Amino acid sequence: MPLQQLVAPSVEPVTLAEAKNHLRVDADLTADDALITMLIAAARAYAETYTGRSFITQQWRLVLDSFPGPSLLGVPFGVPYTLPGHAILLERAPVASVDGITYLAMEGSTQTLAPSQYVADLTGPIPRITPIFGAIWPIPLPQIGAVRVDFTAGFGATPADVPEGICQWILMRVSTLYGNREEVAILGRGKVDPLPYVDSLLDPYRIVMV
Repeated sequence: MPLQQLVAPSVEPVTLAEAKNHLRVDADLTADDALITMLIAAARAYAETYTGRSFITQQWRLVLDSFPGPSLLGVPFGVPYTLPGHAILLERAPVASVDGITYLAMEGSTQTLAPSQYVADLTGPIPRITPIFGAIWPIPLPQIGAVRVDFTAGFGATPADVPEGICQWILMRVSTLYGNREEVAILGRGKVDPLPYVDSLLDPYRIVMV
């Protein structure tokens, strides 16, 4: 996988107290605290994967076989990470900072690109990194995993930084998982249909890499 998480988020977008309040579990009842905490993490992980975003601040590494553009290896690994043109595209927005770009030089040593050698546009849903005007990417050793881009992503460091729609979806998913603890549900009577608007709470935040 070209995308690796280096540092996981330190907190969840939804607190245990918020989840217990949503589930109507009394604060002084702690028997299911570990379960509810696990369900919050599972719901958050699913939502991040579905939207292609990072919620709470976390660090990532994008690993490529070469910089964008023609190389001795042909088309760089990681498409669509390296399209269009010579821009490196980053998943897991919003991206707060590009922390470093390193590559294996032809003689095998690890080289670090100075921040003055590239420019990062972090404003859009798909952040981009390109060489500065008039420059090109260096030619790395033609070896898999020769280029690494480290970056920090997330809406912020606290649950208050995460959009309310995302937090509401997590609470609803935790409620569903808490009330239905099996892989399948056997209904004695009636019909149960999912609420059509629940998953649409995540749609405004979804990023699709094309």
